Amino acid sequence: MDEIFHTIYANGALLVMWGALLFHLILPIPRGAHPVTLWHKFAEILADKVNTNASYAQSQLSGTLAWLLMILPALVVCIALKPLVWQPQLFELALLLLALDWRSQEQLANRMAAALAKEDKKLARSLLMPYVNRDTATLSPLGLGKASAETIIMGFGRNVVCVLFWYALLGGIGALIYRLMVELARAWSPSRPRFQPFGLPVIRAVAVLEFIPLRLFSVLIIAGHHAAQTLHRTLQQSRSWPLPGPAWLLCAVGNKLELSLGGPAIYGEQKAVRVKIGGRIAPSAIHLSQLHRLLAWRIFAWILIESLLLVVIYRGV
Repeated sequence: MDEIFHTIYANGALLVMWGALLFHLILPIPRGAHPVTLWHKFAEILADKVNTNASYAQSQLSGTLAWLLMILPALVVCIALKPLVWQPQLFELALLLLALDWRSQEQLANRMAAALAKEDKKLARSLLMPYVNRDTATLSPLGLGKASAETIIMGFGRNVVCVLFWYALLGGIGALIYRLMVELARAWSPSRPRFQPFGLPVIRAVAVLEFIPLRLFSVLIIAGHHAAQTLHRTLQQSRSWPLPGPAWLLCAVGNKLELSLGGPAIYGEQKAVRVKIGGRIAPSAIHLSQLHRLLAWRIFAWILIESLLLVVIYRGV
């Protein structure tokens, strides 16, 4: 036992991860003042300058260059700063803190559940609007429930599960660069006509980065009651969803809780036709609470598994 504790302390990777989670849950950075939010705003400003709606190939090339212009300097700065810091573990802790976003997803789940319970559509629409690219002004209670459930699922999946996965592989720099790419993908989402095909390069890059962690986490979601049935439905439905990682996660959670997800969505002035996935129950306030509970416990299991793997890996090293 003493040897295990010595290994954990000597490496610091596990202490940094648990320290970042603890700091984030106790003293989270306000969403409006978070550097990632400022990054998102700058990405929108850059897109206004270079996304000129030219030919398909030129627009895709502009999107690729804009993506590299945003990511490469951030990567270079992070790598250059690492040897200059006094304590490498504190540097890793700071980067992981910037990459993590558990609390805002938790707050969204709780506030949306309360708003839907009171049937306050105006409040629910205003709460959801900063988190989605779709038009929330005309969403019905059913639409609000579906959009909230999908947003919460993907928020936890990307901003917690995938961030921790890339931290384990590439440290704080890997976690932060992944999170910055996710924000670029959201800012330049091709679901909105003006970013088609400008946002395709970064969307495809993020799809590659989240393929393994989201599928592994989906397996963790499926485990338990009715696992065989949930897995069968997930495999069947996920073929019709455009992105492979989110397809598994959304279908796994939807079928696990029998929640109806997917369906048409309005982005800007265009109606996107999406397949219906999951079960038959329309998400409501109580279902958002159940969803939050399921994801929170599965993420806790994910953290424990990752912690054990870090101990095993660094003991071997």
